[in-house]
Amino acid sequence: MTASLAGRTALVTGGSGGIGLACAARLAADGAAVVLMARREAELAAARQRLLTDIPAATVEIAPGDALVPGEVERAMAAAAALGGGLDIVVATVGGSMGHRPLALHDEESFRAVLDRNLTSAFIAFRAAVPLMARGGSMVFISSVCASLPSTFLIPYCAAKAGLEAMVKGAAKECARLNIRVNAVRPGMTRAAGVATMFGERIMRERARELIPLGGPGDPRAVAEAVRYLAGSAWVTGQSFAVDGGSELALNRAVDDADAGLFGSGWPDPWSAPP
Repeated sequence: MTASLAGRTALVTGGSGGIGLACAARLAADGAAVVLMARREAELAAARQRLLTDIPAATVEIAPGDALVPGEVERAMAAAAALGGGLDIVVATVGGSMGHRPLALHDEESFRAVLDRNLTSAFIAFRAAVPLMARGGSMVFISSVCASLPSTFLIPYCAAKAGLEAMVKGAAKECARLNIRVNAVRPGMTRAAGVATMFGERIMRERARELIPLGGPGDPRAVAEAVRYLAGSAWVTGQSFAVDGGSELALNRAVDDADAGLFGSGWPDPWSAPP
C-alpha cells in the first residue's frame, strides 16, 4: 500500500496539461500540496480549477513562469515550499522535440533550443530545488524512450534526453548524503497534448500498435503512477524507469524476425489448449 503524501509539498513544472497535469493530479489525490508552474497563466488557472473539481480537498496553487528563467523557477519553488515549511517533491516535465527533421537540417539555434528545453530546464529546476529540500525529498524528471532508442528525425531531442538521464545519475550521487532522491521516468508514445493529434490518423494508430507490444500509445496517468511511486520511495535513486508499453522490447525486432525465420517452424503452440 502506498503511503499518504499528506504534509508534503510538490512543484510540477509544465503542470498545465498532459503528463504534468496528470502527475499533479496523482500527487494531490494522495494528499500533497501542489504548485503548478507553466508559462500561460490562463491555462494554469484552468488546470487548477480542474484539479479542485476532481479533488475538492486538494491544496493546489499556481506559479506562472518560464522553466528557462532561473528567477521565475526559484519563485515557484519558494511558493511550493511556503505551503509546508519546505519542498519535498519536484516533478520536472518541461520538454519537447520542437519538430521532426534530419540532424543536418538543424542549425546551432534550433539544436540549442531543443537542448535548453529538455536539459537546461531540468538543470535549472534541480539547482533551485536543492536548497529548499533540507528535510530530504524526491526529484523526478521526465525523460523519453528516445534517450536509449534514438529516432532518425529527433536526434537533438534524443541527445537531450540521454544527457538528462546522465545528469539524473550524477545528481543522485551528489545528493544522496542530503537524502534527496533523483530519478527519471522514461515515457514511450503517450497521448499527451503535444502528440495526441497523431493518434487520430489511421496509419499512425496502426504503426503504434505494431511497434508497442502492449498495443498502442499510453495514457499520461500511467506515467503519473510511476512518478507517484518515485515521489514516495525512500530507497530508489539514480534510476530511469521506462513506462512505454514495452517499446524497448521492440529493439530486438530484427533479431526476433531472424530467429523466427531460422527456428520458428515445426513447434507446437505452447499456449494452445491441450487436445
